[in-house]
Amino acid sequence: MSTTTVTVTGMTCGGCAASVRTEIGRLDGVGSVAVDLGDGLVTVESASPIERAELAAAVARAGYAVAD
Repeated sequence: MSTTTVTVTGMTCGGCAASVRTEIGRLDGVGSVAVDLGDGLVTVESASPIERAELAAAVARAGYAVAD
C-alpha cells in the first residue's frame, strides 16, 4: 500500500471535497481518499504509488489545483 498527500487549493466546502474525492477515486488502484478541508490536504492510499501529475489532473477535473 502506498500513501500520497498533496495540498489542494480552492476547496471551500464539503461539496468541493466530495468532487475531489470522486475524481481521485476514479484513478486506477486508489483504495481511499481522505480530505482535510481546513488544511486543504488530500491523502490518497493506493495499491502502488500514483504520479503527482496524475493526481493533479484528477484534481483539475474536479475544478481545483494541486499546490506546488
